[in-house]
Amino acid sequence: MSLKVGIVGVGFMGWIHWLAWQQASGAEVSAIVSRSPQKRDGDWTSIKGNFGPPGEKVDLSNVQCFESLDQLLAADCVDIVDICLPPSQHVESIRKIANAGKHVFCEKPLCLNLADCDVAMDACEQNKVQLFVGQVLPFFLEFQFAAAKVRSGEYGKLLGGNFKRVVSDPTWIPDFFDRHKVGGPLMDLHVHDAHLIRWLFGMPTHLVSGGRFRGEVVEYCNTMFTFDDPNLTVTSTSGVIAQQGRPFTHAFEIHLENATICFEFAAYSDRPEAIELKILDDSGNVIRPDGLGDPDPVLAFSREIDEIIGALGGGQSSGVLSGRYARDAVAICEAIEHSIRQKAIVQL
Repeated sequence: MSLKVGIVGVGFMGWIHWLAWQQASGAEVSAIVSRSPQKRDGDWTSIKGNFGPPGEKVDLSNVQCFESLDQLLAADCVDIVDICLPPSQHVESIRKIANAGKHVFCEKPLCLNLADCDVAMDACEQNKVQLFVGQVLPFFLEFQFAAAKVRSGEYGKLLGGNFKRVVSDPTWIPDFFDRHKVGGPLMDLHVHDAHLIRWLFGMPTHLVSGGRFRGEVVEYCNTMFTFDDPNLTVTSTSGVIAQQGRPFTHAFEIHLENATICFEFAAYSDRPEAIELKILDDSGNVIRPDGLGDPDPVLAFSREIDEIIGALGGGQSSGVLSGRYARDAVAICEAIEHSIRQKAIVQL
């Protein structure tokens, strides 16, 4: 039986999720919610983003279209609701969906503060529905490959690493620096690496961060993490800088007893460039894995959705999309903000 999906919010992420669900086996988008009459009529040509194809006209002849989440839930026509709304609307949307007895797939961040994360998770737990959070980074090929090598133990014990995620000033995103609407660079950007760090290394016990603010949110920061294991040394860099010729860059080095795994990608305004994924082993070899797969970023979202379908179908799940990991990522971001504001080490 095919899983019936409702997408709430038809902006850039709603479009990317729509494309990913189209490739899924065992699920179909049977409903959408949008305030825009144009989008309810299938004209999504106004959608543009920083990756993937631009929006197109889509065939909604077999899809029920609603103006509000309340209308969708009243129709009782879906099994899971995919939330692609602004982060400020996540907590109330999750509460409503859970109370209606539907499973929840929420685009990151789970919520904009820890208190709301707990409200959302409690609502899902009390109504016995599953909560998945779209922390998609582990499903991008280079990150997926590195995580698999870490968990295999092939190169020995995990020792630490460093992670970078930096963008140019995102003038195209309204309210980006509003702490209560989008959340700023920590909640929009660093939450990806915070989640990855939590997933790979466990929950930090302490952190200390230095950075600067723009208004009430952290604009740019460097962070050092401490764990129960004293041998783990982990750092991160994230935020916004005046680099309009390089709208986006991310990178990692992951240190193991017998190797380092490294990768870097930058989207320059003239062309993208990558320092390809490499394994540098303790014998002096430079291993360049090939055949990772199609690099299309939309496919990472397809793999994310396959994880959800498998989990709901009773199959094996890694748990990487759990509310718990997503909540902890928000907790890490809040702790970074506190550390910079207080100029102090913060305990988590």
